[in-house]
Amino acid sequence: MILEIIIIVVIVIVLILIAKYYNDLVNGRNRVKNAWSQIDVQLKRRNDLIPNIVETVKGYAAHEKETLSQVVQARSNIQNATTVEEVAEADNMLTGALRSLFAVAEAYPDLKANQNFLELQQELSETEDKIAYARQFYNDTVLKYNNLCEQFPSNIIAKLFHFEPSQFFEAQTEEKATPHVQF
Repeated sequence: MILEIIIIVVIVIVLILIAKYYNDLVNGRNRVKNAWSQIDVQLKRRNDLIPNIVETVKGYAAHEKETLSQVVQARSNIQNATTVEEVAEADNMLTGALRSLFAVAEAYPDLKANQNFLELQQELSETEDKIAYARQFYNDTVLKYNNLCEQFPSNIIAKLFHFEPSQFFEAQTEEKATPHVQF
């Protein structure tokens, strides 16, 4: 009788632990999805700002078509990306194209002083800050989830129910390089 009670108690404890770790894994996976959607929201916001900036620059710098088409192409690439890796690569291309666009703006004092351009540039700068924060939050969330997938005893439940670790959002090599500053 006592042995049966001990066996039942052990089984109940094991089932409770399985349910707890399963729920922790589901919660972690959903947090990763939510964090990714936050990056997606900020990238969409930036993509919505880009046509306005391009049109403003077009009015001042009509002969800078190559830079403008690079921005438009990079924007299109980010909209068509589907995986974390593709989005990261397209995002890095867009960041580089925007840097070139703002370098072009430096050559046009009237454009630099244009209130519409200044407001768009400020909004884009704020959005870039939000994207950076969203990336950091995403990677923090992925770290917690991946730890659940890999640490004992939750890794047993993760393998049993096919929970896969998520991919981090990583900067490309050129983004990691130290910028050259010259006065």
